[in-house]
Amino acid sequence: MNIALFSDSYLPTKSGIVTVVIQLKRILEELGHKVVIVTVSNKHSSDADFEEDEDILRVKSIHSFVGDDQYIGIPIRHKVVEFLEKHEVRLIHAHTEFFIGQMAILAGKKIGIPVIATTHTMWEDYYRHYFTMGALVPKSVVRQIVRQLYKHFYALINVSEKAKLYFTMPKMLPNKPCAVIPNAIDTEKFISHECSIEEKEAIRREYGIEKDDKVMLYVGRVVEEKRVEEMLNVVIRCVKAKDNIKMLFVGAGGALYDLQERVKKEKLENKIIFTGFIDWFKVSSIYSIADVFITTSLSEMHSMTILEALSLGVPVVCRKDSSFSDTIFQGEDGFMADSDEEMDAFIYQILENDELKSKMSAKAKEVAGRFTLMLHGLRTVAFYEEVLKHFPYRIKSVELTNAVNAVKA
Repeated sequence: MNIALFSDSYLPTKSGIVTVVIQLKRILEELGHKVVIVTVSNKHSSDADFEEDEDILRVKSIHSFVGDDQYIGIPIRHKVVEFLEKHEVRLIHAHTEFFIGQMAILAGKKIGIPVIATTHTMWEDYYRHYFTMGALVPKSVVRQIVRQLYKHFYALINVSEKAKLYFTMPKMLPNKPCAVIPNAIDTEKFISHECSIEEKEAIRREYGIEKDDKVMLYVGRVVEEKRVEEMLNVVIRCVKAKDNIKMLFVGAGGALYDLQERVKKEKLENKIIFTGFIDWFKVSSIYSIADVFITTSLSEMHSMTILEALSLGVPVVCRKDSSFSDTIFQGEDGFMADSDEEMDAFIYQILENDELKSKMSAKAKEVAGRFTLMLHGLRTVAFYEEVLKHFPYRIKSVELTNAVNAVKA
C-alpha cells in the first residue's frame, strides 16, 4: 500500500520521534510498501540531500519555541493534497497532533482516506515548561486541548499502556478506536558495527575517562521536562561519594547551559562531562563505554533511549513510571526507584558488582530483542490493514487490538 507519514520533526533534527519515523519508513519499505513524508522545512532544507527527494514534501515552517532545532509547519492544503494524490496515498499516519497533524486530517477528508495518529507525547508533563504562565494553567484545560487535537483522527496507535490509559480516560477519548504498538529499536542501523577495544579506549581518552572509571550515561534532550536538574542532583551526589564514577550527558537543549554552570560552580568539570549533540549513528559508540544508563524523567510515553541502552547491554536506573513497565524489570535489567534519592543506592549496586552488571547486561539485550523493528513494522501494517478494511465506517478497539496481537515475533 502507499502510506504517508506526517511529522513536524524530521532529519536532520535528532529526537525520539524522528528516530521512530525514519525507522518506520525503512521497515515499511522493506515490507514492500511505498512511503512518503510530509514534514517541516528547516535551516538545512537547502541541502541537496533533503531538496532532491521527491518522496518528501517539506512545508513552509518557522522556528518553534520548544527548541532551536524544532520547527512549526505551516502547510498549504492544496499542495499537500496534490502531493498525496500524485503518490496515490491510501492511508495517512500522523506523528504529530499540531498543524501538520491537523492538515493530515483535512487532506485525508478531502481525498477520502483514513488518517490515524500515534500518541507520542504526554503534554500534561510538558506545557508548564514551554508556555508563559503555564504553571497557572490547570491540567484539565490542557487535557481538553489535547482531546480536541486528537478527536478527529480515525484511530490511534498508543506506544504504551501508559499512553492508552491516558487517552481512554473518561474525559479524554474513551471511545476512540486504538491499539498498543510499542516503539522499536533498529539494531541493524543503530549498532552498525561492534565497537572495538581500541575505539572504546579512544572515546574514553576523548572525554578524560580513566581506565578504572565507572561511567554513568544519559542520552537525550537536555530540557526541563526530562527533569535533568533533578538528575544532576543525583549525579553530583554519586560522583562526590565515589572517586571512580564519571557522568556523560549526551545531547543538547535549553537547560544545558544552566547544568554546565552548576557543574563549574561545584568544580566537577572533570567528573561530569557534557558532550553536546552527537549524531545518532555515532551514539552507539558512546553507549558502549557506559556501565549504567540513568534518567529521572517522568514524562516518557515509551523511551527510545531506554531501548537503545538495553540493546547494547547497558543496565538502566530510572524513576518508577508505567512507561517503563515493559522494558525495565526490577533487579533483572535495571532498577526503578520510588524517589530520586533512592536511585543512588541502585547505581552503586550495579557499578560495584561486576557479576550483577554482567547478568543485567545479558537480560537487557534479551528484553531489547522483544522490540524488533520487523515486529513493529508487521504490527503497524496489521493495524493499517484493519483500518482500511473498515473505513469509512466505525472500527472497534478490540478489532485493532486483535489484529495487532495476532502478529507474533
